[in-house]
Amino acid sequence: MLLRTQQTCSGHKVLIKHQRTCCIRQRVCCSQPTTQSWPEFPIVRTRISSRAQNRLRLGGKQLPATNNTNVAVQESLLEYICRGPLLTAAGISPQEVQQQLPVWQLLGQQLAKQLSFPHDDMTDVQKLRVYRYYLPVFFWIQRQLQQHRQAYGEQQAPPLVLGISAPQGCGKSTLVEQLEQLLTWLGITAASVSIDDFYLTNAEQTAVVAAHPDNRLLGVRGNAGTHDLALGAQTLQQLKGLKAAGHSVAVPRYDKSAFQGRGDRADPVTWPRISGPLQLVFFEGWMLGFSPVGEAAAAAVEQSLVEVNSRLGAYQEAWDNLVDSWLVIRIGDPQWVYGWRLQAEQYMQAAGKPGMTDEQIADFVSRYMPAYQAYLPGLYDIGPTTARAGHTLVIEVDQNRSPVPQQPQPLQLK
Repeated sequence: MLLRTQQTCSGHKVLIKHQRTCCIRQRVCCSQPTTQSWPEFPIVRTRISSRAQNRLRLGGKQLPATNNTNVAVQESLLEYICRGPLLTAAGISPQEVQQQLPVWQLLGQQLAKQLSFPHDDMTDVQKLRVYRYYLPVFFWIQRQLQQHRQAYGEQQAPPLVLGISAPQGCGKSTLVEQLEQLLTWLGITAASVSIDDFYLTNAEQTAVVAAHPDNRLLGVRGNAGTHDLALGAQTLQQLKGLKAAGHSVAVPRYDKSAFQGRGDRADPVTWPRISGPLQLVFFEGWMLGFSPVGEAAAAAVEQSLVEVNSRLGAYQEAWDNLVDSWLVIRIGDPQWVYGWRLQAEQYMQAAGKPGMTDEQIADFVSRYMPAYQAYLPGLYDIGPTTARAGHTLVIEVDQNRSPVPQQPQPLQLK
């Protein structure tokens, strides 16, 4: 482990630890600092007034007072948040953080509770996740909700659909789960659906395999061509219609354990029901917002991708056009998905659940790699298919699923 000194904006020198991390049984090994150089922000050093302490409101909701009113602690937290890498991309100024610092602290305490983190004694990784990742994304979403409601004026606004495009294993499901819990705690009604919920039935997937026996990418669920687009569109439209109380929508679920792991749609009687009025829908998936490439470009990646590519365009019309705002979680190397999937299987096995062997994992993940190779460059360069300026947030995470210090430049969108 290496130590170096770094000077903070307050003039103090601190020791920064560096350590080499290597993922066991993983294809990719990396060396990364546990604490890195973050962007500079002007820190306005003024006391947090007692008036601000008593004015804990979010979206018109009165919040309980924060447990910690120690000025030194709050100024330290203010500096920590303002040095985070996501504030600029999320459109959050240091002055806004200062004005709402008690709210940040209160929400941080709630997130730590949800994640079973000791808020006042969090590790560096835990603190980063709460205050430099999840909460900046939360406040960006809050602004999207405000703009969405304002766009409808005096009319009752439908729920905002937030599309989240992120590779498997990068932490998007945990992010959605925690933000949905936080919103619910605040009294903001939210629901989440995944493209996994809209896979074809086992019988339909078997028919796809029979029609394309030599196409390994369509031999299992996952790629474009293995989803029920009509079911997904119908579900999203029904959720967008939940403007008032007294109405509910059944959200499909997929049983991945059915038919010896080949999977099948769960019995509709088991589908959860979402009740109105609904304000936000998280819609997440590994291939959301992908744009098709030319046939020659698809064939250059893998011949089997040509058929997948021909089916991808229908996803924009069926699903992407229903998305109001986009969150893209970017990664440095798609090969990391192998290690993340391996981690997930190891956790399952440790919990006494059946899991795949290393060879099965390699085969499973390899069927997604052609799509990543073909479509991620376009997603990262020009954004999702229906991305709009002011309504698209792109963040990049490292192999440990934490935001990298130097975030990508904003997309040039219309």
